[in-house]
Amino acid sequence: MVTVAPDREFILNVLQRLVRINSINPALDARAPGETQIVVYLKEILEELGLETTVHEFVPERPSITGRLAGSGGGRSLMLNAHLDTVGVAGMHDPFSGDLREGRIYGRGSYDMKGALAACLGAAKVLRDTGTPLAGDVIVAGVADEEYGSLGTAGLLRVCPVDGAIVTEPTALRTCLAHKGYVWLRVVTHGRGAHGSRFEDGIDANLMMGRILYELSALEQSLRTGPCHPLVGPASIHAPLLEGGTGISTYADRCVLQIERRTIPGETLAAIEAQISEVVERAGAGQTGFRATIETFFVREPFEVDPTADVVRAVDEASRKHLSQTHPHIGDTPWMDAALLAAGGVETVVIGPAGAGAHAAEEWVDVDSVVTLAAILADAAIEYCGVE
Repeated sequence: MVTVAPDREFILNVLQRLVRINSINPALDARAPGETQIVVYLKEILEELGLETTVHEFVPERPSITGRLAGSGGGRSLMLNAHLDTVGVAGMHDPFSGDLREGRIYGRGSYDMKGALAACLGAAKVLRDTGTPLAGDVIVAGVADEEYGSLGTAGLLRVCPVDGAIVTEPTALRTCLAHKGYVWLRVVTHGRGAHGSRFEDGIDANLMMGRILYELSALEQSLRTGPCHPLVGPASIHAPLLEGGTGISTYADRCVLQIERRTIPGETLAAIEAQISEVVERAGAGQTGFRATIETFFVREPFEVDPTADVVRAVDEASRKHLSQTHPHIGDTPWMDAALLAAGGVETVVIGPAGAGAHAAEEWVDVDSVVTLAAILADAAIEYCGVE
């Protein structure tokens, strides 16, 4: 275990610089700059730390970056993963200030998740400064596009194989072993357009969709009281987007509903699709002229790791050393890149700093928790990668 505390001043300075760089995801705002500028800065820092640095551009102008602290080659490799992109800044006051007030850094991305990225760099600095003779490699990965399509982590899985990963999404320094996934589906009801006065000619696609919404409401209630995962709770469903009709005096010939079905570990895409098909079948039972189609257009799998996995044990051991009070393992509801890494065969766990305001008008991260996270990550790396 390391005996030198993380460099607080280094971590604080890096964190403020990171927050002051606009890295809004251009998939969310076409005018946004993306990750290019923040990767330029990170390349400078990683090279100053003596890490072998590589910029990865899996999609043009959407770079990710890795810095490798090489081990002797006799141990397991570990990735410290943090995303570089943020959501937009609508409604925020001075979103890129990086202001330090009462032990908190404010600004877009401070909590989600530039604080964690600064902690990853702080951990690498501790390992370098102490000359820890690691057996396996430690890779600091700053990844693009987690807030939309996860281009960065998906690409790194192809070119940067590792044995284990710690995804540093914010968890208030609690070890997270599971999170939910989601399925996006599109249901279309097909009617027949006609003048509003000619009921004998028209078939109202919107009224058909009303029957589907009724059945979805019943499913939503049953999911809340159905099987409950011990860490992430029950599955859920909602109907966020609905569009149908062309005019008030015209029978709607088409109605489109977009559904989000949040999944829990153990659920499969096939089972979800069958569940929605059954909803549509019940809605159309006995209805003349009822016709509907279903399309799945985006899927993110849930994540879960065995609590006895070596990467979990490494984080738990380091947390016991650096936290005055240890916490039970948790699950979380938002989706994370942890699911991609786990699906790619990488033993993965999640732990990150404390704060608040992800995607909100005021966002901040607790500096003390960022420094503590750096210490936990450094010791977890030693435990997992081994020493010569």
